[in-house]
Amino acid sequence: MEEQTIHAVTLEVDGAVATLTFNRPEQRNSLSDALVAQSLEAIEQLIDTPEVRVLVLTGAGTHFSVGGDLDKFSAGEFTSEGMPLEASVRELVGATQLSVQLRESRLLTIAAVRGACAGAGLSIAAACDLRVASDTSVFRTAFLDAGLSGDFGGTWLLTRLLGEAKAKELFLLNEKFDAAEALRIGLVTRVFTDDELMAGALILAEQLAAKPPIALRHVKQNLTDTTPDFSLAIGREAYRNIVSGRTADAVEAATAFLEKRAPVFTGK
Repeated sequence: MEEQTIHAVTLEVDGAVATLTFNRPEQRNSLSDALVAQSLEAIEQLIDTPEVRVLVLTGAGTHFSVGGDLDKFSAGEFTSEGMPLEASVRELVGATQLSVQLRESRLLTIAAVRGACAGAGLSIAAACDLRVASDTSVFRTAFLDAGLSGDFGGTWLLTRLLGEAKAKELFLLNEKFDAAEALRIGLVTRVFTDDELMAGALILAEQLAAKPPIALRHVKQNLTDTTPDFSLAIGREAYRNIVSGRTADAVEAATAFLEKRAPVFTGK
């Protein structure tokens, strides 16, 4: 067994199965630039390692990921006074390659979710081939109440996983739901106790790793090819999210969240 720590993530390889762990537990594994970049680097490394066929993705500590870092919004980092719009969109599309790689690379991917799985964290989990959850899991789209429209492919992915009506309900009403509900609607395939989550995820990973490698890869490709327009969709999604994030309402949403008060939106 080989283990490698890459600052914001931890990568462990055991035979044909790798485990990539978001490693910002004090920040509930919010998606810093470093975490996303290092996750992409780790996945590219695994893609170039033919012996590895299955990737388990999880979060250190008690949460999978709460998604984006709201401190950036309260600081006004995404306002029009910062990076030009086109550059911001390109940067977000680049970060969203994490979801693209999880969905479209040759690796079979399993998200092992515990605690909070929200916003872009939920999008990333949805990009995986399978999802399992602990009974502590709480899911939420989270974007709209933050003054955002969605990123990391979540709107596209959840529409295809759950159907248009359910995806609209989750994004528009932004209600929290637990692991039992996630299992009922088909978002996750197994629910474990928190202590059994990783063992259960690794059993599934080993089951997949024992399948014929070429046929396994081709099955994933066949399933992915049924909906080939993901890359086009994330470009449009990224543009709309950046525009939403540059509004005064987005800054107000983040500031109100951090100040633990109700936001006052002005439509600006």
